Order: sequence, then structure tokens, then C-alpha cells
Amino acid sequence: MNDKNLDKEELLEMEPAIIDGLLRAYEDNKEETREIVISRKGKALFTFNVQPVSEEKYDEIQDKATKFKNNKAGIKVPVETDYPKMRAMLIYEATKKEDRARLWDNKKYWDATGSLTGTHLVEKVLRAGEKSAVVQVIDEISGYMLEAEDMLKNSSEQEEE
Repeated sequence: MNDKNLDKEELLEMEPAIIDGLLRAYEDNKEETREIVISRKGKALFTFNVQPVSEEKYDEIQDKATKFKNNKAGIKVPVETDYPKMRAMLIYEATKKEDRARLWDNKKYWDATGSLTGTHLVEKVLRAGEKSAVVQVIDEISGYMLEAEDMLKNSSEQEEE
């Protein structure tokens, strides 16, 4: 059914369901977490939980990991992105606050590894493939892994209900 074909009365009847759906989506953004288990040689070493990262925060992290240079017209253009740094920053940001305090911001671990920041500790502790796998989970729960086909499929399933 197309919204243009609905009259005011029908729209008013649907409004509570729309508001409820929006609020559930908002709450789901805040509540969704995934546990990450870092294992090596078949043994779990430590765990932490990650949550979705907003688009604004994701862009901010990418900008911080990117070197910019002014071109001849004086326009700032990206020159190089430090992807390992970007992945570490993303993992740090996505880690639930309690786990971030327990792991990445723990000064004992900084001293033991010669780290200067929580992001630096992420860089030192996690291997490249581990960081990549964690970022994949973060991307998935942040909605970046959704394909247009899946979104369309989901929307058509809802219309059928």
C-alpha cells in the first residue's frame, strides 16, 4: 500500500504502530551488543562486548586516521588512511564502556605493554586478522553489512504481514 493513497484517518490509525516501530529501532540501537572472544591456540584469552557505532562517529574515526593535504585550489583532500589505526580506534570506540574501562583504559595493561592510550593497546594486543574480524562484527551490528537486496526483502516481508 502506498502512503499517498492513504487518507488522513488511516494514517492516524497507523501512527501508534509507526511510533512504536521507531522507538523499538532506537532502543535496539542502544541495546544491541556482541561478545567478542579472543582465542589463540584453542584457548580463550579474554572477552569484551562491542556495540553499534553511529555513522557520525565512524566518519570522525576515519577522518582522524586519514592524512589530508590542501590541493592547488586550497581544498583539503585525503591523501592516505592508516587502516590499522582506524580499525583500532573503531574497536576502542565500539567496546562497551565497562569493558573499555576494564581492558583498554587499564593503566596496568598500558604499563605492561608500553602503550600510551587505549587505542594503542588495541593495536598492540590484537593481531591484524583479529582486528579485521572484530570490525566486521561492529560493521554488521552497525548496519553496514546489510545489502540492498536484504533490505528490500525485509520490507516486502513486512508488507505481506
